[in-house]
Amino acid sequence: MTYREITHGLYWVGANDWDRRLFDELIPLPDGTSYNAYLIRGSKKTVLIDTVDPTKETELLENLRSLGIASLDYVVVNHAEQDHSGAIPCILKEFPEAKVITNEKCREFLRSLLMLPENVFSVVKDGDTLSLGDRTLEFLITPWVHWPDTMLTYLREDQLLFTCDFFGSHLATSDLYARERMRVYEAAKRYYAEIMMPFRVSIKNHLERLKKYEIRTIATSHGPIWDDPQSIIDAYTGWVSDQVENEVIIAYVSMHGSTKKMVDHLVDGLIQRGIKVKPLNLTVTDVGELAKSLVDAATIVIGTPTVISNPHPSAVCAAHLIRVLRPKARYATVIGSYGWGGKTVQVITELLSVSSMKFLDPVILKGYPADEGYAALDVLADTIAQKHEQDPLVIKG
Repeated sequence: MTYREITHGLYWVGANDWDRRLFDELIPLPDGTSYNAYLIRGSKKTVLIDTVDPTKETELLENLRSLGIASLDYVVVNHAEQDHSGAIPCILKEFPEAKVITNEKCREFLRSLLMLPENVFSVVKDGDTLSLGDRTLEFLITPWVHWPDTMLTYLREDQLLFTCDFFGSHLATSDLYARERMRVYEAAKRYYAEIMMPFRVSIKNHLERLKKYEIRTIATSHGPIWDDPQSIIDAYTGWVSDQVENEVIIAYVSMHGSTKKMVDHLVDGLIQRGIKVKPLNLTVTDVGELAKSLVDAATIVIGTPTVISNPHPSAVCAAHLIRVLRPKARYATVIGSYGWGGKTVQVITELLSVSSMKFLDPVILKGYPADEGYAALDVLADTIAQKHEQDPLVIKG
């Protein structure tokens, strides 16, 4: 894909990865992704903002050559992960005069990950600036968005913020800007859920800091550019807030139908009580969809049969994912069935015990549910409705 002009002297020179379907051997990519790199031609200095995944380094070089870039003064690296930094060795081979501009923590990681020599680096601190002649870069150190090395780069004269993974989305698209708003919003929410949600408190603090900057454009490292930056800033402000929706997520798996019957009954009961509910069958739901569903929910229910005294492995994986992502949900519980006994509730509650969620009484039935079991599920639905009604952090209506 060819380079794209953003404004005079500023270009997108990255690459779309249309066919990639898995990131970090973990995260599904239903819409591929992009690796966004940007070229700034100042009146005195030329700088590349981030690079691309090493699988796309040829496309990056072709874009730079198409622009007639014969020399490069700087490569700014906002984050050391290889989808951002992997093409640096290739760039330095093509432009040996270029200096790698980054912070101390990122320098440390780049030395380890890419085996770069010490003499290629120029280290910056929070608030440092770099003059390109008619343009000025300011560096904002923003640890734990989502690595400890992350920084943002602000192009003052253009009021443009290069945000690395912050505000990004795994989305390969021919649109330079976020024109398909709902599609990009959903991709950005999924992206936030998958990698940003565990760092919600840090992100909240960094959002507060950004309020003092005039930002007309947000240029991320993945997905389209935001030329209406307030829309994605507002979205993040909601996602990182402590407020939750009047919603229940039921992540479940059922072997012979007993747990599924319980889930169906609970879903109906919650709907009757005016609660939004989303059941997710773990055998067909990818981790990204589960993660996105956790962003706003007030209550999480794990539904599982018992397999040799333990929860089903799919339920264990879901509980582990919830443990890692640390969603802001207020309540959690377990429902399911067993044949002769087991430790299902104990295992799930121990996995989720690191969170601040309050645990509601579980409903674990022997065999197929009968009247008594359905009554217990009705009590659980009543309890959830009552908790949501009384909790000031649950958005009503």
